[in-house]
Amino acid sequence: MEKLVKIESTCVPVNISNIDTDQIIPARFLKATSREGFGDNLFRDWRYNNDHSPKTDFPLNNPKYKGAILVAGKNFGCGSSREHAAWAIVGAGFKVVVSSFFADIFKNNALNNGLLPVQVSDDFLTKLFIKIENDVNTSVVVDLENQSIQTKDGSLKDSFEINSYKKTCLLNGYDDIDYLLNIKNEIQVFEQSFN
Repeated sequence: MEKLVKIESTCVPVNISNIDTDQIIPARFLKATSREGFGDNLFRDWRYNNDHSPKTDFPLNNPKYKGAILVAGKNFGCGSSREHAAWAIVGAGFKVVVSSFFADIFKNNALNNGLLPVQVSDDFLTKLFIKIENDVNTSVVVDLENQSIQTKDGSLKDSFEINSYKKTCLLNGYDDIDYLLNIKNEIQVFEQSFN
């Protein structure tokens, strides 16, 4: 996985609450077992008409919105457990998802796939949506090491919680196997202490 320490980026706002995993990546796209191509179908039914033409009013189809930070409404990733949802978001180029609440299963799937879910207060999220609506070039800085998020101009600031183990993994670009390999010597010393 890629190291994730600090991200500074403009944002793509999807101001909809209760976005479930079937809306993030519809079930009909879950047949593949590799991660490739899922980003093309992120929010598929919201992004495209039946004839596969893009819906121009959806934020991901609007060229004025770009960046590595997806800002979504409250209760993001609810519904069925679907690791493919995290694959689709990462495949579409996002490194961070900001919301005021994440479903636990989605949060864990995101962290396991190098996607940082940043849970902020309702007030911060509301103000961030307004700021992006007023200025599409609003830049946001997510600092994983200090567990902080703020607009680059400093007008909005918040902090977020993250499991310390997952934080270590993201900061170093480790998946679970990489983490174990990194502490291999410590594991061996521990094992030898019982001999």
